[in-house]
Amino acid sequence: MFLQLKHKSLHVYEAVRELTKEIYNLSMLLPSEEKFNVVQQIRKAALSVKLNVAEGSTRRSEIERNRFIEIARGSVVEIDAAFETALDLNYYRLEQLKNLGELNKCFAMLSNTIV
Repeated sequence: MFLQLKHKSLHVYEAVRELTKEIYNLSMLLPSEEKFNVVQQIRKAALSVKLNVAEGSTRRSEIERNRFIEIARGSVVEIDAAFETALDLNYYRLEQLKNLGELNKCFAMLSNTIV
């Protein structure tokens, strides 16, 4: 927030930032009994995407940068699987998750970032 670093100018970072906000908002709709299970896991994965993009962008080594992006992509897949489970458990209706289509966009952008 206070450091003016490269990651803040990346389109992928902006997309991930918006996705993270959406995921946090959607996680608030989960039942209270999932507060320490699904909610925490989904939020942790969302934050992992954002943090790995930020940290990876500061690495000088291409191999290191790619590794952070790969971890971020893995977290996107984790988010998808978690929301699929929540949908299977009827915690959401499909139309409530329409903005999660951005997962595909973020996954593609991250994939295109890997050199």
